[in-house]
Amino acid sequence: MSIFSPADILIPKAPYRERFSVVACDQYTSQPEYWQEVSRLVGDAPSALKLIIPESDLSFSGMKERIGQVHAVMQEYLDGGVFDRVPDSYLYIERTLRDGRIRRGLIGMLDLKAYDYGAQSTLPVRATEATVLERIPPRVAVREGGALESPHVMVLFDDPQDRVLTPLSAQKEQMEKLYDFPLMMNSGSVAGWRVDPPKAQALERELQNLGDAKRFFERYGLRVPALVFAVGDGNHSLASAKECYRRLCAQYGEEAMAKHPARYALVELVNLYEPSLDFEPIHRVVFEIDRAHLLKTMRESLRLSEEPAQQPAQQFTLLQGKERKSFYIGAPRANMAVGSLQSFLDDYIGRYSGRCDYIHGDEVVEKLSGEPGCLGFLLPPIDKNEFFKTVLVDGALTRKTFSMGHAWDKRFYLECRRISEKA
Repeated sequence: MSIFSPADILIPKAPYRERFSVVACDQYTSQPEYWQEVSRLVGDAPSALKLIIPESDLSFSGMKERIGQVHAVMQEYLDGGVFDRVPDSYLYIERTLRDGRIRRGLIGMLDLKAYDYGAQSTLPVRATEATVLERIPPRVAVREGGALESPHVMVLFDDPQDRVLTPLSAQKEQMEKLYDFPLMMNSGSVAGWRVDPPKAQALERELQNLGDAKRFFERYGLRVPALVFAVGDGNHSLASAKECYRRLCAQYGEEAMAKHPARYALVELVNLYEPSLDFEPIHRVVFEIDRAHLLKTMRESLRLSEEPAQQPAQQFTLLQGKERKSFYIGAPRANMAVGSLQSFLDDYIGRYSGRCDYIHGDEVVEKLSGEPGCLGFLLPPIDKNEFFKTVLVDGALTRKTFSMGHAWDKRFYLECRRISEKA
């Protein structure tokens, strides 16, 4: 079995698709009104909204009962004819973003034995950001005991010559088109095609080349274990899948789990160099703090200045509502501004008070930072051309360093796969 392989994929039947497909659970975490509107749009229809728990809801009571409801709905959908089955297949997909650009991808299943989310992992599939451990248990609880998975995981591969996806996009008219429909909340649209066996064979040859040792050394000049796939979005969901698989192996033995569907996770592969793939910084907002005290402490701890003491210099922008001020870090704690800032915020909140949230989009930071007891921090983007090498040399980046696009362009839940053995 290769690292990435075709899967038995379940797709909601045509009448359900527009209300079934909703954005990733880790979006709009400080905007519950978004999820309230999604719930209104979904109504009583079958929907992925009923298979997940948005992170904005994780502080609510009755979570155990709600997870039980999620598991019951999964089985109800499987028994109730909600899905069409596409056996042993890859899906080539094109996501039209809100601005009209198209992001191409490939759906298949990833072998969790080839992946670890540890910061210094040397397995072929690695996390790109440090894992926020407290975000794993709720997702493990949803996956454990559940019959289905539906991915928002996007995994990157380094293909500057675009040898993997271009043959598929050039031949899509020759493939079976499975779906094409608009996504809710003005989030663009998505279309998908089944990759037929001859094209799948050619595709697999190109995927195998990504891990070729000679190619890897020529590309990076590093004699280290090859990084074939890097988790871009959905790191915590994939980490949860790995944790569930570990628990099953501990209970039943690795040999018994060799062919179990939970050994794999459905994901979307995306070329790092896809022209429409934007690396957006993930900003920070801190709540329930004494603004003046935090600023004074931060100035002293990070030796902040309004002019760079040296070049290159780490920089961020502080927001209090519409008021903005840029600072340079004179005493960095990490190799990137996001790492230095996060290290300070972790120490400050641990010692004094406050709560930190990770925000996509300048406008949301501006709105939230204007509230009493809040501050916002805008961070610069990272250079995706240095992305793989940075992970190879430094290990996983600081948690929540980047996001692949705006919140409305994130992956929507759509394709599903059974992860329990059939009764």
